[in-house]
Amino acid sequence: MSGCFLKFYVAENRHHQHKLAYEWLLEEAQTFGLSGGSAFRALAGFGRHGRLREEHFFELAGDTPIEVGFVLTDDEADRFVAHIGQQGLNLFYLRVPVEYGFTDTKQD
Repeated sequence: MSGCFLKFYVAENRHHQHKLAYEWLLEEAQTFGLSGGSAFRALAGFGRHGRLREEHFFELAGDTPIEVGFVLTDDEADRFVAHIGQQGLNLFYLRVPVEYGFTDTKQD
């Protein structure tokens, strides 16, 4: 199957609609009918403002980058990105073409 890998980047402590932005994205994707998504915490990173953000042992909830990713059809990605914008959330995203499938070809 062909589609795309859609990734959003948010600061760990960023909120949207009284929730952590990465949690809101995952919940919104599930409500939107997407088949899956994952969030990963970075050790360090910097964005368009050039400020380096690093995780430190003594920090409980910092501003390190969180990557939230989905494997989607191109149509799902178009609709989801538009939906996120309509919800008032301005996020940097990356969209990369992918081929995906399952290793076990037996049907459940």
